[in-house]
Amino acid sequence: MRRAFRKITKEAGIGSAWTPRELRHSFVSIMSDQGVPIETIADPVGNAGTSVTKAVYRLQLRPVITKGAHTMNIILGDSRHG
Repeated sequence: MRRAFRKITKEAGIGSAWTPRELRHSFVSIMSDQGVPIETIADPVGNAGTSVTKAVYRLQLRPVITKGAHTMNIILGDSRHG
């Protein structure tokens, strides 16, 4: 499994250091951002309950990316509005 996954990530151009486990964070974040209930998300990632899913894996990507983009616009200036 890992060998096949490594081949896929290498061919995708994102390197070969990824593991299937790292996809858990992305899966939970994307599903959560789309409004999927935490109870529904916990089962496919292998969590018996929701507490681990909430505490460890439920990382919201959009707010982090948006805040980073906003900060970069402040630092570098937003060329679309100037």
